[in-house]
Amino acid sequence: MTTIRSFEPGHRPVRPRTRLGALTNALAKTRTAALIAVAAGVLAAGLPVLSAQAAVGDGTPTDSNISFVGRWNKTNASAYVPYWAGAYLRVGFTGRTVKLRQRNTIQLWASIDGRPFTSFTGSGTINLTPTALAAGDHTLIVSYRQVAGSYTGDAVFQGLTLDSGARTFKPPARPKLVEFVGDSITAGATSSQLAVTDYAFKVGERLGYDHTQIAIGGMCLAETTDGCWAQSTRYWMSSGGQAGTDQWDFSRYTADGVVINLGTNDKSRGVSAASFQATYTTFLTRIRARFPNAKLFAMRTFIGRYAAETEAAVRARNAAGDANVFYVDTTGWLPSGGLSDSVHPNDAGHQAITDRLAPVLSAALTTTPSPTPAPTSAAPTTPAPTSPAGGDCAVAYRKTSDWGTGAQFDVTLSNTSTVPVDGWTLTWSLPGSQRITQSWNATVTQSGAAATAVNVSWNAVIPAAGSTSFGFVTDSPLVGATGFALNGSPCTAAT
Repeated sequence: MTTIRSFEPGHRPVRPRTRLGALTNALAKTRTAALIAVAAGVLAAGLPVLSAQAAVGDGTPTDSNISFVGRWNKTNASAYVPYWAGAYLRVGFTGRTVKLRQRNTIQLWASIDGRPFTSFTGSGTINLTPTALAAGDHTLIVSYRQVAGSYTGDAVFQGLTLDSGARTFKPPARPKLVEFVGDSITAGATSSQLAVTDYAFKVGERLGYDHTQIAIGGMCLAETTDGCWAQSTRYWMSSGGQAGTDQWDFSRYTADGVVINLGTNDKSRGVSAASFQATYTTFLTRIRARFPNAKLFAMRTFIGRYAAETEAAVRARNAAGDANVFYVDTTGWLPSGGLSDSVHPNDAGHQAITDRLAPVLSAALTTTPSPTPAPTSAAPTTPAPTSPAGGDCAVAYRKTSDWGTGAQFDVTLSNTSTVPVDGWTLTWSLPGSQRITQSWNATVTQSGAAATAVNVSWNAVIPAAGSTSFGFVTDSPLVGATGFALNGSPCTAAT
């Protein structure tokens, strides 16, 4: 047997066993020194020291009880970074207080136990519970202000600090995930709390779905000669180009629905109608390849730009055999005073959009929506209505969305008389076996084919020559409702 001996310059040969022990001790000391140096660097940087495998429930970024919704950069286990607008984290926790560990200054919004979002700005440890909560289980949602444009805050999640003995837990799972794709309108520009007061965030929260906004201010659908950032190329990137051009891993989550609101910026960049339509059709085709089972919704821009071309792109996909692409007509969705400038909704505008879009998505994304049951008790009591003369009313009844197995209808009821209507009930007959599954801006009931809509408190009075509107979702796209009558008096069809 050959014996291998070790030599060091200037030293006598040593026996193999003795040399191996010395080498082992030296390596151990080197590893210890290295770990101490790394830990010192981490502490100097203000980062939490993580074990090789973070414990579930400890509130560190790798805690599996924390749900990171949207596109997040998780390459650094001690510091997760959200991309795009409206990405957020969601977690349950025990105890009475919760704090965030941040690196540098950032603005963020937090909601605890479903309460309204509160704004916080700071760095280091940010106390989200300046007033301690009641002891028990709680839920937390945190959304960071999007780092985009001139805003350069440090959106980096480094963990939670809880009470001694407190732990995180998984919050109740949400049944669906919806992506909202757009520009500054979908990012919440000009609304009071940006992304969290945007229609997209509000719709997701109302429906109890996970949601994320793939949106940055100034985005176009198509590339333009003057360099407008385009979703047709940047949607596929992790950060849209804000932090590099690496491609997003679409296996990270599966969207059940994708809602697209694009075209507002393309118009001012001179994109032709034909080019916009072709690009939109291709964009829908590529998204379908990423999410084969998702339902795709192409919204008419709120000020109507490229409405015909957007609808034509949807029809092109339908003609190609994709029945799960839908056009959402947003005509009339924004109330008077619902814009903060010429294009951006304010808080009231985003709320109005939420009220209209939420039932559309709910109906389309619910496989078997439950029909509205026939009333089992007397209809709601309202003050004795003041009625105009027979025929002094007009009804505009319009289908605004159609997804094959259901549809949305909007109804505008006009008082064409010279006296106000104080308290109204509108009756009509539905076609076939159609059922109403959801409604808004009125209390709607149904018995067989007979439908009844009764005013809610804030729209009970229709001024002379004035109007009011309500809407509903049905379980079929049938048209042909007939026999509209206001407080028992027949109405004409509005022209």
